[in-house]
Amino acid sequence: MIAYIKGALKFKTTESAIVDVNGVGYELFIPLSTFCNLPDEGGLVDLYVHTQLKEDAIQLYGFLTPEEKAAFQLLISVTGVGPKLARNILSGIPVADLVNAIGSSDKARLSTIPGIGAKSAERLILELKDKVKNLSKTGVKEAEPRLKDTLSNDIISALENLGYKVAQAEEAVRKARALLPQSPFEAIFKEALKFLSRKQA
Repeated sequence: MIAYIKGALKFKTTESAIVDVNGVGYELFIPLSTFCNLPDEGGLVDLYVHTQLKEDAIQLYGFLTPEEKAAFQLLISVTGVGPKLARNILSGIPVADLVNAIGSSDKARLSTIPGIGAKSAERLILELKDKVKNLSKTGVKEAEPRLKDTLSNDIISALENLGYKVAQAEEAVRKARALLPQSPFEAIFKEALKFLSRKQA
């Protein structure tokens, strides 16, 4: 069973990445939080891996931090939550926020995650409230954001000038660039504004 992988990043999308390890390419399904922090293609990457065994296949899920992997494994232990939904949940909320929302029984916050309705939020709280305490005790670490490039910084500065906080702007830009990875300033800026507007609605 593969638990960790290190190699050259050959290809990436918002849903998966291919890592070359000594000439063998491994495809890993990834959450958006991992995608946003991957290096450029050709760069070295190391990922924590959950191996999902199916009747006809073996699927690998990759994460930048062990805490993110642990959260994923907790999520798939919940009734009705499979690997795809668990990955979508981690794409829609940082691990620290997920732990806090479940620990505080914040059904409203959980219900804002795409694919999670009121009943699913209740189930997450019911089945994981005690379990996330162990995760929070280990100290949840978020992947360091890679928003060091000039384009991202320019958009973040523009959003700050409109009155948004740095954390809000960074989150919006990460999501916008994930959707529009090759787009120019104007398109990413507009997409980031749409995201911020939806959050305030």
